[in-house]
Amino acid sequence: MTQAIRPILFFDSGVGGLSVVTPTLALLPNAPIVYAADSAGFPYGTRSEGEIAARVPALLGRLVERYRPRLVVIACNTASTIALGAVRAALDVPVVGTVPAIKPAAAMSRSRVIGVLGTQATVRQPYVDDLAARFAADCTVLRHGSAALVELAEAALAGVALPPGAVAGELDGLVGQAGGGRIDVIVNACTHFPLLEDAMRAVLPGVAFIDGGPGIARRIVALTEGQAFPDAPSPGKLVFTRLGEREVALGAALQARGFGVVEAL
Repeated sequence: MTQAIRPILFFDSGVGGLSVVTPTLALLPNAPIVYAADSAGFPYGTRSEGEIAARVPALLGRLVERYRPRLVVIACNTASTIALGAVRAALDVPVVGTVPAIKPAAAMSRSRVIGVLGTQATVRQPYVDDLAARFAADCTVLRHGSAALVELAEAALAGVALPPGAVAGELDGLVGQAGGGRIDVIVNACTHFPLLEDAMRAVLPGVAFIDGGPGIARRIVALTEGQAFPDAPSPGKLVFTRLGEREVALGAALQARGFGVVEAL
């Protein structure tokens, strides 16, 4: 396989990683893309650390063997906070992880109260404690884990209307905490959540939302600087670890966004 056609492999439990693919293609429009969703393991946010630590490196090993990417992007906060080190040790290609954007959120906040909205598995990680201590020591950092928002994002992408009040109810788990009314920046620490950002802004119009997607895209550009890419864009490959009705619906929605034929791992 020539360097120019070697893809960038994006990996997530579901379709949340699209929030990383989109800014990447804005900077590298001709980059070949393979998007792999572990639909058989979805959602990661309610799984144990042990399950994720065992599952993610094994799956990525199979994906790298099949697709020979130039770069792997773990476009999932939960998988990154738990398994990034093991994946990097196991693979012989560069691996980019997803980090909750606590540092830029702290730089933006005027009230010095920021929210971190992620999955249950992400918000309880010591890695998040470390980021808050290093970059937001003078802030109050409130957290909320929501599995429901992950499901809502997947459904919305497949064309299902959001139930009235569903997003507001989940956001209340964050802003309804003591001191939550002073939050002026919310970190979307799950790659699914930017897919719901318009609905979130409608609920909290005075709050800024930030995620790691644009920063990851810039990191991908830096790591691939000087590499050859095709002369024109091509449809991305879409891979699921399980193909059921839900995946067929998601695949159709993603084909409308420029992806090609759906494949099974």
